[in-house]
Formats: sequence, structure tokens, C-alpha cells
Amino acid sequence: MAEDREPRIVGFLCNWCSYAAADLAGMSRFHYPPHLCAIRVPCTGRMNPLFVMSALRRGADAVLIAGCHPGDCHYVSGNLTARRRFSVFRSLLEFAGVEEGRLNLTWISAAEGKRFASLSTQLTQRAKELGPYKGMLRKRIGV
Repeated sequence: MAEDREPRIVGFLCNWCSYAAADLAGMSRFHYPPHLCAIRVPCTGRMNPLFVMSALRRGADAVLIAGCHPGDCHYVSGNLTARRRFSVFRSLLEFAGVEEGRLNLTWISAAEGKRFASLSTQLTQRAKELGPYKGMLRKRIGV
């Protein structure tokens, strides 16, 4: 990462748990880097992979999708749907040349403000190590 450029991270956070954890981290004054732009979504199960592609295309260096722990989803199984969808999508991104670590999926409850702050710090460090996202690399297939 260039000295003058800080990483840009987009976080799609579940309204019921992860967004509340981010709020708790702020209210508790836990220190963490300010590079994560939090976007509240009703549920991670409603996340469309095109949202991730749009974030990367618009300059995000990494994307975080954070939802309720399995078994605690406000919509019963939305987080399980997200886990299935994004395990396949992550493989597709890797095939397209997007480095591992650009897309992150995790579970954070509303009471885990300290964990949110820690995860945000780790994700910022990983984004700095990866450097700016340059777009999908074109792989030569066949020939």
C-alpha cells in the first residue's frame, strides 16, 4: 500500500447483530482503524454478490460481510444462505483472479463490540498487505 493511500474497506453488516456490534464498539470507545465503511443490510442472506462486485469495482480494497452467528439469525436461516452463497462466490472470485482475503465473511453478535474492533483492525492490516485492488486479473485459459 502506498504511503499516502489508506485502504478502503466496505462492510455489509447485518442490522440485528453486526451493525449493533459496530455501534457498541464505537460507544465503548474501542480503538480501531476508521477505514471500514459500514453499510447496514437487513440480513446477510439478502446480500447479492453483485453488491460485492460493485464495491470492488468502485474502489474498495476489501469487502467484509458480517452477520449473526449461525442459529441466532433474526430471519432463522439467512446467515446459512449467505454462507453457502459466498463460499461459491469466493471460489468464483479466486478463479477470476481476485486475491484471497479481499472477500471476508464472519459472524459477530450484537454483544461483541470488542471483537468487531479487533476484526476491523485485522482486516485493515490485511488490506494494507494486499495493497490496492487493481481489478480482476485476466487469466489465459486454454491456449
